[in-house]
Amino acid sequence: MPELHQSIAQHYHERTKYDPQTLAAKSQSLDWAKQPVPFKEYRIGSSFDLKPYLQANSEASTNDEDAKWWQRLSRLLFCSYGLTARMPSMGGVYLRSAPSAGGLYPAEVYVVSRGTELLPAGLYNYQSRTHSLMQYWESDVWQTLQAACFWHPSLENTQLAIVITAVFYRSAWRYEDRAYRRIFLDTGHLLGNIELAGAVNDYRPHLIGGFIDEAVNDLLYIDPQQEGAIAVLSLADLLDIKQNLPIGRTALPSATETNYPIIPDGELLKYFHRHTQIEPGTTGKLNLPEVQQEKSLEDKYNFPFCLKIPTATMSINWGENLSGLENTMHRRRSTRAYSGEDLSFEELKALLDFTYQPQNYIYQNLDRSPDYFDLNLIETFIAVCGIKGLEAGCYYYAPKAQELRQIRFKNFRRELHFLCLGQDLGRDAAAVVFHTADLKSAIAQYGDRVYRYLHMDAGHLGQRLNLAATQLHIGVSGIGGFFDDKVNEVLGIPADEAALYITTLGRPR
Repeated sequence: MPELHQSIAQHYHERTKYDPQTLAAKSQSLDWAKQPVPFKEYRIGSSFDLKPYLQANSEASTNDEDAKWWQRLSRLLFCSYGLTARMPSMGGVYLRSAPSAGGLYPAEVYVVSRGTELLPAGLYNYQSRTHSLMQYWESDVWQTLQAACFWHPSLENTQLAIVITAVFYRSAWRYEDRAYRRIFLDTGHLLGNIELAGAVNDYRPHLIGGFIDEAVNDLLYIDPQQEGAIAVLSLADLLDIKQNLPIGRTALPSATETNYPIIPDGELLKYFHRHTQIEPGTTGKLNLPEVQQEKSLEDKYNFPFCLKIPTATMSINWGENLSGLENTMHRRRSTRAYSGEDLSFEELKALLDFTYQPQNYIYQNLDRSPDYFDLNLIETFIAVCGIKGLEAGCYYYAPKAQELRQIRFKNFRRELHFLCLGQDLGRDAAAVVFHTADLKSAIAQYGDRVYRYLHMDAGHLGQRLNLAATQLHIGVSGIGGFFDDKVNEVLGIPADEAALYITTLGRPR
């Protein structure tokens, strides 16, 4: 029987850990005949072609306000989840602006329109293959969305919203029950893109994690056995002052489930997802604007004898009108191999600055306080193997204090190679960034639903690292498959710290 003291989130995390003794036995060859298609099709609906508005010098002339509106929406969606390349060497696999484990792209992007002069009220699916919006339901559903989101204040005057769902089998086909982790990391990448693409195109996405899952699924007409809503974003138009509203609570708690049966392999993912939902009938003033609390992360690993190294640095210049950021989102790719050469400490500081210090970029019109679910729950550790001017070892990064704190003294290349499942990326990287969280403490605050929040926030941070590295011509690749317990051993951190995500950084080969 499952351990009764464990919540379903803790049970899921333990059950889906990779272990050197059992991984080989669990691995099985993929059934390529059942490989999922990473695109959704609609046989009936009205298509709105976004391709004519994609380029800056497109039909959106300076005097055509309607065309400029379409251009902004077109570029937002393309930068967030558009197709950016086709890889014939991989069997014709399409790549998108947001990275996805195994190129499986489990997320679907929907647009809900309240009804504007240009986009009629209803439901739309973003068709990335054709860069178009498919309206498959023509009706005013905005109040239904508001009710499902507990009347979140950011939905009061906004006209558009994005709903992100996950098609579970797309990722589970390859990663089985552990796919749930990768689905939310992938969604975090997408959230990072939406945040930054919004800034480029004068939108402010307000992230909503607290909603009645069943109501949003019903709203979208999706089969909850195959697909589920996992994030909602109201899209405030910054060119319309009436839409710039106070931010409500991003994350709401769910129940904590401890009374669960023995769940067979292959059924754990869907069982867990059902038990991270906020159930119908939940009431209360849940979405009042929250008081921003000062973070206490600078007190972690703050030992008197600890070597503390400041990381404050010059911010990355993204160019006029953030053109460099938009171009970087188009050309971002995961690095396949590193040369083993060192990075400079200045380069590492620039990566950390863009990822964790958004307030430094307000002069470039980026959001100084973008939405996350709860960054207080996320810890960052960096295993340094090849950073010039920085001794090899494990460092804790304190974002508010903007400093690295050395907690272990060793070159971990051999251990990193092993814990990354023997991937050479772990061995040859100059630095490896780990995102972790105290899972038991997080569950006490938000219930089992926090497992979603943790992985989406880790993926969001990972995407900022991806884009900063790409801009600086540094190699970068995220790793979602690793020997979990070996991470804690190498970093020298407590067992309660759950490893969420790994990002490798180095010189591309």
